[in-house]
Amino acid sequence: MPCPRIVIQRQADFDPLLAKLKGREDPGQDVEARVRDILAYVQAQGDEALADFNRRFDCPSFAASMLRVPEAEIQAAESLVIGSDLAIIREAAANIRAFHERQKQNSWWTTGPDGVILGQMVRPVDSVGLYVPGGQGGETPLISSLLMNAIPAQVAGVERIAAISPPRADGTLNPYILAAAAILGIREVYRVGSAWGIAALAFGTRTIPSVDVIAGPGNMYVTTAKRLLVGQVGIDMIAGPSEIVILADKSAPAAWLAADMLSQAEHDPLAASILVTDSPAQADAVLAALRDQLERLPRAEIARRSLAQWGAVVVAPDMDEALAAVNRLAPEHLELAVEDGWGILGRIRHAGAIFLGAGCPEPVGDYFAGPNHVLPTMGNARFSSALSVETFIKKSSLIAAPPSYARRHGAKIARLARLEGLEAHARSVECRNE
Repeated sequence: MPCPRIVIQRQADFDPLLAKLKGREDPGQDVEARVRDILAYVQAQGDEALADFNRRFDCPSFAASMLRVPEAEIQAAESLVIGSDLAIIREAAANIRAFHERQKQNSWWTTGPDGVILGQMVRPVDSVGLYVPGGQGGETPLISSLLMNAIPAQVAGVERIAAISPPRADGTLNPYILAAAAILGIREVYRVGSAWGIAALAFGTRTIPSVDVIAGPGNMYVTTAKRLLVGQVGIDMIAGPSEIVILADKSAPAAWLAADMLSQAEHDPLAASILVTDSPAQADAVLAALRDQLERLPRAEIARRSLAQWGAVVVAPDMDEALAAVNRLAPEHLELAVEDGWGILGRIRHAGAIFLGAGCPEPVGDYFAGPNHVLPTMGNARFSSALSVETFIKKSSLIAAPPSYARRHGAKIARLARLEGLEAHARSVECRNE
């Protein structure tokens, strides 16, 4: 059996699986200690530390002078990419931009009868650093990660956007990453990855100026570095391994559901793929389809390990219990492969992204449709949202009160201050009424 088949009669039966999934990625003290050492080394030695790490882990002949990719090389990359692929990247970028344009927020203010003006000013951060994983040896570049992170920052109005990605063994970056950067108009790209790249963006080096916000997916070293640097910089979110939950009734083709589970399982041995259904026959059919499709999958070993450890086919007694299980999972990706998806949609409380209908698989959103694929994982959709334009803006409150406001309300303000033991606060209001 490719993954466990779990039958639940009540939610308590679901607790063991939920507890197991919550502990799916714990970097442990060893990883955190190593990352702290990396951060300290980069903060002290700057470019030399980055070059040292690149030589050890990516490109044996790397020199600090190679960190920044020349702008001419970024522009030339478009000529190295198949024209039809460039067209697909441009179309995906246009879809993503159109979706995020609707997230823009405006400054506002309101006036009161007592002359006070209250409002909120919305401004973009000054600079953003984007982490773009290079994939397997730089040969499977995560183009979509660059699009999904850069475009919301551009829509927000960020003036400076820098991208980093680990170099290949020859010291270059994959031309698809550079071509995507060229299409987006990003001119600042650096050859550096992992936790040391995150450190460079946070602290700044001779070659890489520091940024205000860091965004982009990565392994546990990247994630741990971002977590440790919160406060030094802003970050998008603390994300764990990818996950998909599929809520299905008997109407959805089992082969489709199995393919969708495998679309996440092939990511990473820590990825979680879970089917929740009220149909025992559907559960059996999906398990059979998983066995069949695994045999023909290029990344079969990764997917097999993921399914065996973190996958599950859950059979609930009815759709009410199935929905309760889905909401407790609060998944990163949720597919509603049911006949009445719109009818069920209002009962979904927690999910990073929702894919409605068996004909709408998760990769539609991952790559092309427009909504962001940087999503909360590990149940964090209970309180967190997808990366958006809001990730790259900040809001300032505005208060403009005429002298008459302090005269009218000064005694009340002073009383509140004194209740908190802050006499100077009280006097700062009262002195305006003397």
